[in-house]
Amino acid sequence: MERAPVSSSNLASVGYDPASQTLEVEFNNSGVYQYYNVPQFMYDQLMQAPSPGGFLNANIKNAYACSKV
Repeated sequence: MERAPVSSSNLASVGYDPASQTLEVEFNNSGVYQYYNVPQFMYDQLMQAPSPGGFLNANIKNAYACSKV
């Protein structure tokens, strides 16, 4: 999955596959994680958030199942 760089102190890049609703996040210090069944609008909001890391922590991290890649 292709990821785009984001301006964040905690995140390096973010990618999204709309077909599987999989959000892929590369963290600066802890590797790459995939979050499952994330709706497109959540990805869009994450990419437009002033703080992508803050948005991820508040709205995605504890709401969707994930695994380290």
